[in-house]
Amino acid sequence: MKNRALRRVALVAAVASTSALVLAGCSGGGAASGGDGQVTLTVATFNDFGYTDALLKEYTDAHPNVKIVHNKAATSNDARANYFQKLGKTGLADIEAIEVDWLPEVMEYADLLAPVPDDLKSRWLDYKVKAATSTDGKLIGYGTDIGPEGVCYRSDLFAAAGLPTDREEVAKMLQGDWSTYFAAGDKYVAATGKAFFDSAGGTYQGAINQVEDAYENPANGEITATTNPEVKKIYDEVLKASATQSAHLGQWSDDWMAGLSNGAFATMLCPGWMLGVIEGNAPEVKGWDIANVFPGGGGNWGGSYLTVPANGKNVAAAQELADWLTSPDTQIKAFENAGTFPSQTEALKNETLLSNKNAYFNDAPVGQILTDRAEAVKVSPYKGKFYFQINDAMQKALTRVEDGTQDAATSWQQWVTEVDALK
Repeated sequence: MKNRALRRVALVAAVASTSALVLAGCSGGGAASGGDGQVTLTVATFNDFGYTDALLKEYTDAHPNVKIVHNKAATSNDARANYFQKLGKTGLADIEAIEVDWLPEVMEYADLLAPVPDDLKSRWLDYKVKAATSTDGKLIGYGTDIGPEGVCYRSDLFAAAGLPTDREEVAKMLQGDWSTYFAAGDKYVAATGKAFFDSAGGTYQGAINQVEDAYENPANGEITATTNPEVKKIYDEVLKASATQSAHLGQWSDDWMAGLSNGAFATMLCPGWMLGVIEGNAPEVKGWDIANVFPGGGGNWGGSYLTVPANGKNVAAAQELADWLTSPDTQIKAFENAGTFPSQTEALKNETLLSNKNAYFNDAPVGQILTDRAEAVKVSPYKGKFYFQINDAMQKALTRVEDGTQDAATSWQQWVTEVDALK
């Protein structure tokens, strides 16, 4: 089945976008869906969860007394700020999406969220459930996607550099550790004088996601980020390569989105959800492809959950919709829409997923590639309550070096100071 990714040039808009679905028909549903009365359910997400109007219409067709208003925040950071400002108060949507990087903070307020029914807990991969389960055994998040990563590359730019273009040959060339990836970058830069990857920040993220306890000690919550030699090693290696190989385009910036189209860089690390981002911002480009490989073996970047605030006006109806949005069948459709890779065990065995090909990415068998990439993930990094703040500060530290406002040593020291202030 061909991928039907959204062609959305302005994926990250300056303001949140909103779409509403209102459908009429015969009455239906029980108390959970509002009975015979009209129920308006608000769903708040960010980036692209694959929840198209057509997908949501399937639900309202089956629940004609339900109206769905879908709000999309410009970025995950915007969604996070809104979430923690309003959680336990008023103003949140009936269903709020959260990102795995700030899940540990959410778990501090598990009592403010309606629990996922026990009979759904077996739906997801074990680690997806474990991460969102409170100390008293309450699952507070409906798992959406996970982010197994491959390497996306511009085959036309590789051809111009004299590098392999066939995805299997590219996978062979990149098979190995991060030094192998950067060695390929050296060849590309030498042949073209152009950037090999998009940014230090995106590349760092791929590497740090392979470190089990990068920033905090899972036994006692102690912050260890600034003294962890693996963190410093990755920081140094990425910035060394960045000096000659990076396009210095921060992800989600206007220039970065333009770079997806104008050839500003030849490769980028690609979780499944990134496929829709690339196609949406470079619909006219014919050269993008994806290789079944990842530096260092395997990596997972991102993944999200849906949560239901316990003080919402339509908790039961929201739980019913969250159940449907994260069901195996719906998650397969979301994957087709936006490349969001399912976290449900049943979905991972689905032939529609395994046989999925993406016409935009040169008919790449993305279903099988991402399934293989998911199986290659050997590390599920520990993310404590300070993970988001520490990693966000690190991304800013990398950006300072790339934009030339600080050298690597000075920016590192500023990051150390900022992290120490969290202790």
